[in-house]
Amino acid sequence: MIITIARVTDPDRFLEVFETIGAEKRREHGCRGARVYFDPDDAHRVWSVFDWDAEDYDEFLADPDIPAIARELGIEAPPVHAVAAAELDA
Repeated sequence: MIITIARVTDPDRFLEVFETIGAEKRREHGCRGARVYFDPDDAHRVWSVFDWDAEDYDEFLADPDIPAIARELGIEAPPVHAVAAAELDA
């Protein structure tokens, strides 16, 4: 699982591109699904949770098409990655 946090210029545009062009590119790199959450304190901050292996995610980031897709998504700065604090059984 990969969790990213990003600030976007237009949340509606972000979702549109995320669901189309972004989804196609993620599938190419082995992503099995994603969920998007809007931060309740800032509608322009987006949390994305990906069902993705770290190796496939790294290959995705290295894809030369990613900078253009990030611009279309309206991402203002590179996403920050959430760091796991613990892994629990229940």
